[in-house]
Amino acid sequence: MANIFFDTSALSKRYHAESGSANVDAIFETPTSQNYISRLSVVEMHSVFAKKVRVGLITLPAFHTLLQSFCLDVAEKRLRVIRMVGAHFHSAEQLLQRFGLHHNLRTLDALQLSAALSIHLPDQPVTFVCADRDLCKVASLEGLTVINPELDRP
Repeated sequence: MANIFFDTSALSKRYHAESGSANVDAIFETPTSQNYISRLSVVEMHSVFAKKVRVGLITLPAFHTLLQSFCLDVAEKRLRVIRMVGAHFHSAEQLLQRFGLHHNLRTLDALQLSAALSIHLPDQPVTFVCADRDLCKVASLEGLTVINPELDRP
């Protein structure tokens, strides 16, 4: 079984059609995969949907519909949520020390990457699905297989 970790930048494409949405849907619906997100993504999805309302991409009723669809995927375990613990924050600090000086690695991105790395095991590798080129680069440097749904086909 394949382990797939969705960064919020890619996951949001499942709920609102945009560049890369078809690729995210194809990855998400792979029957032999287990899909993961961090607890941070749960909060970030609220922010992503709220921004879409603010900039006029969706209506308030659409906001509630998108949020409901996302929450249903979590409740029905189509998305498994990795809870954030102290070790993730420590790992994120280490990532920032190693990569932050030469790569555009931001705080929340480092936390997302640390969550993905926490489930990446030699016998159960993780594919990191992300639409942020800078974060994709660092995830690749950390040894993860990376798919950018805006550029790569699954």
